[in-house]
Amino acid sequence: MADVKQRNGFLGFIRVLWRGINITRQAILNLIFFGLLLIIILAAARRPLPLQDKTVLVIEPRGQIVEQYSIDPAQRVLARLSGERMQQVQLRDLLTVLRHAAGDPRISAVLLDTSDLQTGTWTFATLRQLGHAIEQFRASGKPVIAWASGYDQGQYYLAMHANRVLLDPQGGVLFTGLDSYQPYFKGLLDKLGVDVHLFRVGQFKSAAEPFLLNGPSPAAQEADGYWLGGLWNQWLDAVAKARKLSPAQVKSDVDNLPAGVAAAGGDLAKMALDEHFVDALATRAQLIRELRAYAAPGQDGHGFRAVSFGDYLARVQRERRIDDNRPEIAVVVAEGDIISGPQKPGTIGGAETARLIRQAREDKDVKAIVLRVNSPGGAVYPAELIRREVQLTRAAGKPVVASMGNVAASGGYWISMDADQIVAEPDTITGSIGIFGLYFNIPQTLAKIGIHTGGVTTTPWAGAFDMTRPLDPQVGAAIQQIIDKGYLDFVGGVAKARGKSFDAINAIAQGRVWTGRQAYERGLVDKLGGIDTAIALAAQDARLGKDYQVRYVEPRIKPFDRFLMSLGDSALASIALDHGITVPRWLAAFAPRAAGPLQLLQSARPGKVNVYAYCFCGP
Repeated sequence: MADVKQRNGFLGFIRVLWRGINITRQAILNLIFFGLLLIIILAAARRPLPLQDKTVLVIEPRGQIVEQYSIDPAQRVLARLSGERMQQVQLRDLLTVLRHAAGDPRISAVLLDTSDLQTGTWTFATLRQLGHAIEQFRASGKPVIAWASGYDQGQYYLAMHANRVLLDPQGGVLFTGLDSYQPYFKGLLDKLGVDVHLFRVGQFKSAAEPFLLNGPSPAAQEADGYWLGGLWNQWLDAVAKARKLSPAQVKSDVDNLPAGVAAAGGDLAKMALDEHFVDALATRAQLIRELRAYAAPGQDGHGFRAVSFGDYLARVQRERRIDDNRPEIAVVVAEGDIISGPQKPGTIGGAETARLIRQAREDKDVKAIVLRVNSPGGAVYPAELIRREVQLTRAAGKPVVASMGNVAASGGYWISMDADQIVAEPDTITGSIGIFGLYFNIPQTLAKIGIHTGGVTTTPWAGAFDMTRPLDPQVGAAIQQIIDKGYLDFVGGVAKARGKSFDAINAIAQGRVWTGRQAYERGLVDKLGGIDTAIALAAQDARLGKDYQVRYVEPRIKPFDRFLMSLGDSALASIALDHGITVPRWLAAFAPRAAGPLQLLQSARPGKVNVYAYCFCGP
């Protein structure tokens, strides 16, 4: 009886616990349901306010500027509905908004706040293109006011294109020049007993040096110093032109930073003003007063009438023509490391990107393709899958133009080389034509902890790639021959595509990195410019004139994700936010975050020779 009572008591406890969990679950679902219902009711009761005259467009990019989101739709929507700004903004959206706002009589000016923009050495090509878009907006007769709590040299590279550059009095403008440092792991690998075998072709193919050396080789220092110096000189020239200074003066101000700080008494804002990098110092309140010259007062009679970048983009997208029968130029984005297998946006899956090119080629409405490349490369085979589709598209009579973003090096150049034309920004990092193979084995590592291997084989080569065994020198020689052949294919392919001799390309290949301008001077690039230039060239090659539309061809979005995106970009979201109704921020924090670390070596399989066309010259 006692056992029966205990069982009944335990089962009763479980039933009560389950009932409590079920009630809690239903309560949470009801809260979410009624919250969405309230948003719908508000939307029905009140239509979105029309955009009024004398409105300032506020552009405050937060995080990174990317070619395509690597953050999934659910996280993007949750961020918007929780009142948070996303950590990514698409370049195409910024360009679209600036282009549309230039012809919108309701937009009287643009406020550009770069305080939360994340930039670096490898984003200058993107920033240059955005700067050109800002100058085109200014050509409409409307001003652009840049303001920030402080500028690094990337943020400034964008802000300097404004009519006026303002700085918070407690901020500063800090230019430090460019560098290319990376960690070297040889000492650690030696201590662990890991044997690293490198197979490469190219005097300057230094991507694997961190696993073999304790510092850069003389060849790597020579090559890196050349392209990095070229990039820095372009930065100096651009800043000098924008601020009506001489490049020598800008260089002197940067080189003599400590003296400038001392002369300003440690006041970085005053130093920036004295050196003419900013036009004035202004608090946010002073900024608002200045903007009142271009905008009507805000709804409360204070501030200024403004529309955010996100809201204005949603309006532009809603106003686009849906029934458009004009011929199309398809844009396929290849951004990130090139890796085998299916990949999410932000990383290039060779088969997936090849499928998108094939899809565009087989679409009768698509007359030309722009392959937008922002990649330091990766594994050779998936890169080759993409290149083949580019070649097949050209053979089918549809022009392909490669548009290089911040980085299009090594494998990024591989997938570009067979395009009809290659377009790069002067600040693009490209070249690095070379391949290498890496093989790791760990018999010494195992020996350190008393583990040894032994056994029998049926042939001399069975178990040759068992990472617990030493690498046979004959196997190493065979691998090097494979890498040699891969390099010949790469250089030969570039030579054929560029209409040059093998020797001419080999002389500028060797794994050496170039800026876009340096590559253009050496015949690796056809034209300098951004994606708009590439689209115009594609239209020209397809004989479309100016009557065409541009469509991004991307992986199919799941129906539920599409619903979430439409909800986040809809008037419902804007109305809810206007009413102060937001999703709790703790809920948004549960959304998955995009992976930031380098994934190339993570994709390497133990016991296998991994062959790469990769350049460790990306972010």
